[in-house]
Amino acid sequence: MVDVVLPCLDEAAALPWVLSRIPSGYRPLVADNGSTDGSAEVGRQLGARVVHIGQRGFGAAAHGGVEAADPADDIVCLLDADGSLDPAQLPRVVDPVRSGAADLMLGRRRPTVRGAWPWHARAGNAVLAWRLRRAAQVAVNDLGPMRAFRRSALLALDLRDRRFGYPLEMVVAAARAGWRIDEVDVDYAPRAAGTRSKVTGTVRGTARAVRDMARVLA
Repeated sequence: MVDVVLPCLDEAAALPWVLSRIPSGYRPLVADNGSTDGSAEVGRQLGARVVHIGQRGFGAAAHGGVEAADPADDIVCLLDADGSLDPAQLPRVVDPVRSGAADLMLGRRRPTVRGAWPWHARAGNAVLAWRLRRAAQVAVNDLGPMRAFRRSALLALDLRDRRFGYPLEMVVAAARAGWRIDEVDVDYAPRAAGTRSKVTGTVRGTARAVRDMARVLA
């Protein structure tokens, strides 16, 4: 069984579709980060395990979910809960980790329709990926939110960022630890109707995420 950690802040509208697409052999874990729209209740009613993460921040929710995952199964996925990524494609990032071909697999986002990935978010991601390739010699093109790794190994990295720098810190720390890091294409669609982006939906949100990640590289 593979635990799928879904960092969640007010994603009640998206969770039904997301949870309906979780493949057999994968177990959803909603890491609720203070939702006020009933996300935790929706997740619980649809069969997901729900853990409440009191410290606010994307990294806090993501890492808290990883810590809460079942240590007996070891392989863990991270996935946005907003419906922009299809959980049915999780085996694309899990299979190379399971087979031992990679230690950290990232889903490289490929927009399915125009407008799925706002220009400012795509530009910020491209700049950070370029800086990452130069600083850590990691051949990745996207710091995508669909990824897979072994729980025990990730916790041993002792990641510290609890904001939007967490995804980048994970890759940097993994590279320094000698992990084999790779990426595979995954579909990237618009967020579920009725949901609001906390990051990439606005220029301000993108700037905040880029700032947090830039601190990690610095």
